[in-house]
Amino acid sequence: MRNLGMMFMMGTQQQKRSVVIDMRSDTVTKPTPELRQAMFEAEVGDDVFGEDPSVNKLQDTVAKMMKKEAALFVPTGTMANLVSIMAHCQGRGEEVLLGEECHILVWEQAGISQIANVNARAVKTSPDGKLCLKDLEAKIRWRSDPHWPITRLICLENTFSGRVLPLNYLKQVRELADKYNVKIHLDGARLMNAVVALGTTPDAVVQYCDSVSMCFSKGLGCPVGSIVAGDKDFIARALRHRKVLGGGMRQSGILAAAALVALDKSVARLHVDHDNAKKLAKGLVDMKSSVFTADPQAVETNMVIIQIQDGTNPMTVCQLLGNAHEGEEAALGQPVHMKIFPFNGSSLRGTFHQDVSTDDVDWILKKLKFVSDLLSGSEREAVINGLTKLSL
Repeated sequence: MRNLGMMFMMGTQQQKRSVVIDMRSDTVTKPTPELRQAMFEAEVGDDVFGEDPSVNKLQDTVAKMMKKEAALFVPTGTMANLVSIMAHCQGRGEEVLLGEECHILVWEQAGISQIANVNARAVKTSPDGKLCLKDLEAKIRWRSDPHWPITRLICLENTFSGRVLPLNYLKQVRELADKYNVKIHLDGARLMNAVVALGTTPDAVVQYCDSVSMCFSKGLGCPVGSIVAGDKDFIARALRHRKVLGGGMRQSGILAAAALVALDKSVARLHVDHDNAKKLAKGLVDMKSSVFTADPQAVETNMVIIQIQDGTNPMTVCQLLGNAHEGEEAALGQPVHMKIFPFNGSSLRGTFHQDVSTDDVDWILKKLKFVSDLLSGSEREAVINGLTKLSL
């Protein structure tokens, strides 16, 4: 028992001497004491009967904030987008136009096809998240033809990999949609990041969209929950779809109470995440690493796309950043365990949130520099081979 106690103490001491930074997503945040207190004290009822006062207050608050007729609280962002598309596309053989790299198409298991029976048609997307207007118009089914699906909806994403859609672009898409009598849904999982970056209000960002979804468990730091807003008929249909998808949560005011606090408190601090992301991108450029770089001009909100310039597999880089290495404590002062998301075949995505501080940016840059030196040094192959053996 004494040996076990000694091992526990040693492990605790080692943990205390390490810095752990989780940048995989802004979904990894822990609720603040204020959110936990609000959840503990929440006034609740049965939301499936429409009787949860905290949920009703949240829905009314968001509807007013976005200047929409109504809103609906749902468990997840994936469900928010799915019930929205189902509410817009009510007939068989209908189609949605959306970006080739958007979250709905790539990261939501083709739910709109396998569950909603809606055809998804991908549109060319620029790195800043804009759908090419020329390609978008070309893919709208412009006449009634029994061979074609019916274009019913355009889906946009704001923010897209941290990039913000400008208001004038949203207006252009609205004009195009009106020309062909097509609706617009905005996947606004990180809508409030866009609002802060644009220096405007939520209603200004969503004014050109028929419906919008927003996530509370990303930048706003809540444990669970998303919301959909639109006109009353749309929300009535979305409510039915939420029920059949298993989204009726009964006393969900416990979650809605946290979302209300987040809207009141968390939005005001989002600019800190944006500033930290810009600091990291600039630091990477100043580092002049042969392995890592970033484009500060592309950092508009809380995400940094870190380019891997030497061809190293992103999964390998994630392992190197997550592990402590020989000589690291001497070089950095403390071992740094950095968790980050492998974005694609040649880059990583780092996401800032309330649990990553401005001081943490310095540790992140130190760790990236240390790993960069490992990968550009004479021991590169030995380091990578060591990881391979470890994984086996």
